[in-house]
Amino acid sequence: MASREASFHDRGIAGALFAPLKLAFGGILVLLTLILAAWIIDWVFVFKVWPDGLERLQTLLDQDLTRAARLWNSYSEFPRFATATANFLYAMLFKVTGIHDMGARFADGAALSIPDTVVRDTYIANFEAIRVAMVGTQLFGIRLATLLMATPLLALAYLVALTDGLVQRAVRRASGGRESASLYHRAKHLQVMLLTMCGAISLLLPLSIDPRWIWAPGIVVLAILVRFQWVYYKKHL
Repeated sequence: MASREASFHDRGIAGALFAPLKLAFGGILVLLTLILAAWIIDWVFVFKVWPDGLERLQTLLDQDLTRAARLWNSYSEFPRFATATANFLYAMLFKVTGIHDMGARFADGAALSIPDTVVRDTYIANFEAIRVAMVGTQLFGIRLATLLMATPLLALAYLVALTDGLVQRAVRRASGGRESASLYHRAKHLQVMLLTMCGAISLLLPLSIDPRWIWAPGIVVLAILVRFQWVYYKKHL
């Protein structure tokens, strides 16, 4: 059993203060992991699968931005929001780190020191891979913005299914229906798997596809799982 001192950081004021930081740090790690996965997939398809390489990736970026603007035509600010999201990710990964300015500095032909010459040679040797990562980051940003815009619909479906599930739970509780902790936990874990799969496909798929083909059935299945989870929630907790 852990002592009170060992778990102090998870309780009380300390827990309240550190919880947002832990959540933010975890979110950043997940985001960086997804971006790295997107880079790897883009590199594989650009250099090994697509005959037109980087041009195909740029076409995907243009197609996704056009489709996203058409899907959210009722919200005139979406194209600006999507572009801002893509530019923000690009700036954090390439401008803040100096990679963007590095390319501009190496291209001006000025004399360089020996360390800068080594860096320049490395940059030039990996230039195509860096360009793929730059375009892939912008594509990831557009898809992330589209996913964020769909979040309210996802939350609404969850809330409706949660309400219906709790009502059915109350009916079962009044009529003496059986509970099932295994069904409750399975439905809960399947929700996490479903959201992870839909999110990964939406963000990482090396194709330009209407996200409604992914999220429309995904939201329906999620609502069923949420309802199933709360119908079988333990009655005496």
